[in-house]
Amino acid sequence: MSFSDLRKNKGNSFAKLQKQLETSTKVGTVDERFWKLSTDKAGNGYAVLRFLPAGDGEDMPFVKMYSHAFQGPGGWYIENSLTTLGKNDPLGEYNRELWNSGDESLKEQVRKQKRKLSYYSNVYVVKDPANPENEGKVFLFRYGKKIHDKIMEAVNGDELEGRAGINPFDFWEGADFKLRAKKVAGYPNYDSSEFHAPGVLEDLDDAQLESIWKREHSLQALIAADQFKSYEQLEARLNKVLGRRGSSAQETVREAAAAPAPAADISAKPSFKTEAPAPAPAPVAEAPKAEEDDDVMDYFRKLAED
Repeated sequence: MSFSDLRKNKGNSFAKLQKQLETSTKVGTVDERFWKLSTDKAGNGYAVLRFLPAGDGEDMPFVKMYSHAFQGPGGWYIENSLTTLGKNDPLGEYNRELWNSGDESLKEQVRKQKRKLSYYSNVYVVKDPANPENEGKVFLFRYGKKIHDKIMEAVNGDELEGRAGINPFDFWEGADFKLRAKKVAGYPNYDSSEFHAPGVLEDLDDAQLESIWKREHSLQALIAADQFKSYEQLEARLNKVLGRRGSSAQETVREAAAAPAPAADISAKPSFKTEAPAPAPAPVAEAPKAEEDDDVMDYFRKLAED
């Protein structure tokens, strides 16, 4: 293209630039480090993975992440929870206050706002029929409690079946994981997934296995402090989503308590006696924590982006 053409087409060039920037900065841009199972229209999917050992400088082959995803009057709240780092989290504290109020309607609100658990590991893709170009590569893999339970079952073995426990994350004595997804009641189900018999990953030699090991991604980077907003930032976002002015749940609890009660029996004799205030409710255990599959979080994120 000549310089004169460049000047002549400057309007079109600007339009192309705008489109490219919009695409590159779009929310939900795919992170190429992550692998995700592809499914057909019926929700079925199949792949074979190998969970990899802890990478260089890391102690564990997986990390856990707690997060929240729900919609309130002021929009969506989709945030990583500071409880992942063992710190106080504004939504966790708010949920605890609501739960301990003893009000069933507030407990239901807590259930909708409860935290969700995801696990992250490095995996080697042995077989990916839907995307064969992924085979032989190392990715990060996010998964939920159901798949984690499969890992725990492999680790613990089964005495009744005479099956010894294995380390699924081991190159030499681990096992490939046959991941199967089926849609059940509208959600992916992984109950039919299972580990193969133990053995060396693809019968590779140590030099080849070391090459795979060196390609692993940092898991600790996923839960580093810079992956979380500050307490104050999360609190401000929570207030906006819930449409509340203050940071305490006491106002919500008071509003629930002040809700109109059922009409009293007008035939009863009125009493003007001042009664002592009712004792504060005894502390109640913290609200139950959800440990759902990562697909649920994906569903919420997609809703928020629409």
